[in-house]
Amino acid sequence: MDEKLKLVQEWDKTFPKSEKVNHRKVTFHNRYGITLVADLYEPKNYKGKLSAIAVCGPFGAVKEQASGLYAQEMAERGFLTIAFDPSYTGESLGTPRYMASPDINTEDYQAAIDFLSIQENVDSERIGIIGICGWGGMALNVASLDTRIKATVASTMYDMTRVNANGYFDESDSEEARFNNKVALNAQRLVDYKNGNYELGGGCLELPVPEDAPFYVKDYSEYYKDRAYHSRSLNSNGGWNKIGCMSFINQPILRYSNEIRSAVLIIHGEKAHSCYFSKDAYANMIKGNKYTENKELMIIPGAVHTDLYDNMNVIPFDKMEEFFKNNLK
Repeated sequence: MDEKLKLVQEWDKTFPKSEKVNHRKVTFHNRYGITLVADLYEPKNYKGKLSAIAVCGPFGAVKEQASGLYAQEMAERGFLTIAFDPSYTGESLGTPRYMASPDINTEDYQAAIDFLSIQENVDSERIGIIGICGWGGMALNVASLDTRIKATVASTMYDMTRVNANGYFDESDSEEARFNNKVALNAQRLVDYKNGNYELGGGCLELPVPEDAPFYVKDYSEYYKDRAYHSRSLNSNGGWNKIGCMSFINQPILRYSNEIRSAVLIIHGEKAHSCYFSKDAYANMIKGNKYTENKELMIIPGAVHTDLYDNMNVIPFDKMEEFFKNNLK
């Protein structure tokens, strides 16, 4: 199937455009030959080579949402940044659409590092990454693999392998539950194969959500279906393919996180349903790690999961700026 880039040139982000930075679309490719599309932000009137940061997430979002907001804000603070769409999503290429892969999505980050490393206005020794939600877990995974990364921020992170294998809050963490899930997914594969297309799993619930829905379901819908709706966002529309995340079930991504030598800052809201992911990831990362002095877990009092998507009064950008400036030097 021939794929062609269709890059939107007008400003179509879910946040206001800053007059303090320059913005343009860029493309690069990963080692699987998939072309990725990113928004590049750079501070105006800079001098010399810049530190750079690659940003991605949340899981099922596009670069016009939270990752772009982070990238633009960090560019205002003096960094060259890119917010990219992962393979198979957004403006990036890759078919079939709306598939996720622990391997390919980790590689997407590494491809972003490749791109940043060869920019004339970037110091290749001063590159960091930010991962939001499901890409927070990916960011920790790539930090344990890519020695070019000097500093990593994981914000309101999910471990997508854990949630796919065990369900939310590990409520389906049993051999029987996983077996039944795999039976259903493999049956869906045959349906998709016979039909010649992939059924979507469904995005966030339409507003208003049922009164008896968990808070985090309402939290997601208010973000994706309302204040940050975007036509290319999976979560804002039909969601991932039903089998799109199947391989996450038995492919843990954080096996060697306790061997990360570079700096890591994990940020999470105290009231977020997902906070246990960050607490456990941090504990596992520092257990037996010889390099713990540059690792930190920051819990933000009262904050819920999507507060760290777009609440400028909650996202600790001052802390992040300090963290990157201290570790990208």
